[in-house]
Amino acid sequence: MAKIILSLYGIILLVGAFIGWKAGSKVSLMMGLISGVLVLFGVYYSGIKLVCGYGLIALTSGVLVVTFLMRFLQTHKFMPSGMLLVLSLLALIISLKILLTK
Repeated sequence: MAKIILSLYGIILLVGAFIGWKAGSKVSLMMGLISGVLVLFGVYYSGIKLVCGYGLIALTSGVLVVTFLMRFLQTHKFMPSGMLLVLSLLALIISLKILLTK
């Protein structure tokens, strides 16, 4: 179940990259693509080396939690920073729970 949720999170990041690009943000495109690919690679790699795969997801989502928290505190808008903050926090909690129980 965790892999499905984290895969959906990675896909949402990729979709968000293209939505940001359509709105004129090349930075959103690059960061969304990089973070989405890192999360999806982490999901894939967790089948090979569990600690490395979920560690990569935890690191990526942790950085995104900080990023989206700062952005949300500046704008006070739920979309997109608040939503992505919640999703990134969920991904961080899931990946850390798996890492700490293995």
